[in-house]
Amino acid sequence: MSSGAIYDVIIDLRQNSSTYCQWLTVELNAKNHKMLYIPGGLAHGFQTLENDTVVFYQMSEFYHPECARGVRWDDSAFKIKWPLFERIMSKKDISYPDFKEMKG
Repeated sequence: MSSGAIYDVIIDLRQNSSTYCQWLTVELNAKNHKMLYIPGGLAHGFQTLENDTVVFYQMSEFYHPECARGVRWDDSAFKIKWPLFERIMSKKDISYPDFKEMKG
């Protein structure tokens, strides 16, 4: 993290996992210098906690938009507790279907 802070949420979407559909959070910020590695089968999203937050983000493969999938930030399947009420999101992030619909 170059500057600022984020609340990062990781969700286990591996159907055979003992922690399937469970999530955990980590605060990453410029002071604690923490980093995350998120393996395949897990999803993640984040909320910035400070203005002017800069995130350094890497992926293991080249990005292919047609392959991108996601879960909604407020999906009742997960009941994630986000720290801040104010949210600015892309149309793509808002448009994801319910997780239960995706599995069906």
